[in-house]
Amino acid sequence: MEGPWVEKYRPRTLKDIVGQEHIISRLKRYVEQKSIPNLMFTGPAGVGKTTAALALAKEILGKNWRQNFLELNASDARGIDTVRTNIKNFCRLKPIGAPFRIIFLDEVDNMTRDAQHALRREMEMYTKTAAFILSCNYSSRIIEPLQSRCAIFRFLPLKGHQIKERLKYIAEEEKLDYEPTALDIIAYLSEGDLRKAINILQAAASLQEKITEDTIYEVVSRARPKDVRRMIKTALKGDFMDARNLLREIMILQGVSGEDMVDQIYQEVSRLAMEGSIEAETYIKFVDSIGEYEFRIREGANPRIQLEALLTTFLSK
Repeated sequence: MEGPWVEKYRPRTLKDIVGQEHIISRLKRYVEQKSIPNLMFTGPAGVGKTTAALALAKEILGKNWRQNFLELNASDARGIDTVRTNIKNFCRLKPIGAPFRIIFLDEVDNMTRDAQHALRREMEMYTKTAAFILSCNYSSRIIEPLQSRCAIFRFLPLKGHQIKERLKYIAEEEKLDYEPTALDIIAYLSEGDLRKAINILQAAASLQEKITEDTIYEVVSRARPKDVRRMIKTALKGDFMDARNLLREIMILQGVSGEDMVDQIYQEVSRLAMEGSIEAETYIKFVDSIGEYEFRIREGANPRIQLEALLTTFLSK
């Protein structure tokens, strides 16, 4: 296999980007006009923010896009010196064969407040020669003066069928032998993150000739949802010892961590509530308990003891 599939199959143009139709249609208008305002892309990981920025730059700047495009990861270069040197020096140069230059700053929410204020000043000084594209997971961490200078685009988690279609395309390109249900499971486990889904697929392809459900669970070290549901239902029936044995079996045999286990318990309890198997008031109490025990595990308490204690709260349904 040649390199990460995430890069190999990264869309090169706006029309090839998976999902985000409400955003792509607006970005295409900027391409037609050959002009963009300062932009802010915000949303969870793996939903296409970086891909959209690269594709937009290539289509607007044309064949000279590399000379006129600066990409910085603000989580690494997060201080005020980055703004004062790298960005300022780039903005001072005249565009080469393009109407303006583009600076793409990824993970801007990791920049210090002083650096964000310095960036605001640079955006004001070079409005005629450069455009900025800011990318972040949490727009609430961006200072208001920066947000007010950008057109904000909110990227959404991708839908399961969109992820599955992309995985099917990659599987066919790589000539993989797979079970259709395996792609369903990857889409379920990725939770709207296409990058995560592609990485799971590539990891699974390296293990066996045929990608099966078992291969996927082996790669991600997650419990099968049906096993987690069976454990919860056993506890709801009042049979703590059987539920406890199922918990230990899942954690030991399937190698599931405490944090992943509590997350999957929350997902299955939520699904049971949506199906009407758990009443609303009971569901609220369960969520409160799950939140409490998840906090304890993250703070360093013994995961197995905490999860067994969590199961006891399900006995008094």
